[in-house]
Amino acid sequence: MAIKYLHTMVRVKDINASLNFFCNLLGLKEVRRKEFEAGKFTLIFLAPPDQLDAMIELTYNWDSSEVYTEGRNFGHLAFEVDDIYETCQHLIDNGVTINRPPRDGRMAFIRSPDGISIEILQEGDSLPLEEPWKSMENSGTW
Repeated sequence: MAIKYLHTMVRVKDINASLNFFCNLLGLKEVRRKEFEAGKFTLIFLAPPDQLDAMIELTYNWDSSEVYTEGRNFGHLAFEVDDIYETCQHLIDNGVTINRPPRDGRMAFIRSPDGISIEILQEGDSLPLEEPWKSMENSGTW
């Protein structure tokens, strides 16, 4: 039996806010988009530029008034970066709250505009501990 990872689906309420977050701030690229007139929804597939087989499927329901609740049973998405401090500073500079700062030089958590928990991990070994990160408090939940 063979198995291949395809994607993780997350529902979004605002396509523009979600694309700004995932593409402009995190660096993912839109791979493809499908509009389904009959079902009144859009699927947008995103992936890291060099890893097109590891996708996120953003699902946008056109006329939905449903409120998507947090649901910690979902867990989180995880992305590896080459400099966690630089990445977190970039996110802060663009209005993203770091819910769990990289105090250990290795791991941070943030939330997407739709409240999806996202883990940011340092590639390789942890970076040396640095301020302001090592003494930064948690903010909210992740």
